[in-house]
Amino acid sequence: MKNITRKILTPHVKDRLKQYYYLTRLDRPIGIYLLLWPMLWALFIASHGKPDPLVLFIFVTGVVLMRSAGCVINDFADRKIDPHIERTKNRPIASGKVSSKEAIWLFVGLCLLAFMLVLLTNIFTVLLSFGGLLLAAIYPFMKRYTHLPQVVLGMAFAWSVPMAFAAQNGYVPRIAWLIYAVTVLWTVIYDTMYAMADREEDLKIGVKSTAILFGEADRVILLVLQVLMFLGLYLLGEKTAMAPPYYVCLVVAMGFAAYQQHLIRDREPRKCFAAFLNNSWLGAVIFIGVLLSAYYDKLLNLFS
Repeated sequence: MKNITRKILTPHVKDRLKQYYYLTRLDRPIGIYLLLWPMLWALFIASHGKPDPLVLFIFVTGVVLMRSAGCVINDFADRKIDPHIERTKNRPIASGKVSSKEAIWLFVGLCLLAFMLVLLTNIFTVLLSFGGLLLAAIYPFMKRYTHLPQVVLGMAFAWSVPMAFAAQNGYVPRIAWLIYAVTVLWTVIYDTMYAMADREEDLKIGVKSTAILFGEADRVILLVLQVLMFLGLYLLGEKTAMAPPYYVCLVVAMGFAAYQQHLIRDREPRKCFAAFLNNSWLGAVIFIGVLLSAYYDKLLNLFS
């Protein structure tokens, strides 16, 4: 067995796998978390805290695959931009360690794997998946044509929400679109913080972003978007009759949002990136609120 493994995992194969690992950013799972939380909000709300195990497996695995695919197509789209940016110049495609052809094949392979998983659900979810694929494929190119690529990214990241409802229940209720809207707002918020870290370099090379569009009003606009997001989350709680722990977790999440505003106050790139990373905790706290709400009665009985 060891001999067979050695023959398969030659130094060349090991190097290719290593470069693909970095290209898909599996060494930096923050994108997986940010994509995962809204999907889990939706799936646990759709199932009242009891998601179908197969659906849960499909969507968690699908998140990892599609986030990886998104990173690949993003770096392919930015292959002539990344070499000019200090933070991205050593990425596999930008540094020439992975060819454009390899990247396209890897993107297609990851998408096919994700699609094979979706085929285990119902036809409605399968049809919805094509919308998600389209959004994931066009997002990386939007920064050349519009200052709102973060909005397109939000639409792509949030697409798992209607798909989760469709896979779990066979239809997409209106409440799913409220979660979708909240997720789009949240994505614009954290990806603008991310873009603030790259703003000066993006201006030099002509890349567009909401950080550039908002300019000196960036902090105020982000604050407005945060308020709208939390109003949406509060309305979600009212519409779905969430239990008190959900609202407690919303308050904790507001604390994270306030901390993010503190981090970006001087627009220092390192701290703007830290604010972006902090959003994973915000999303996790909201999920904890959804989970505790679903099992609130059982917890009361357990401790009574």
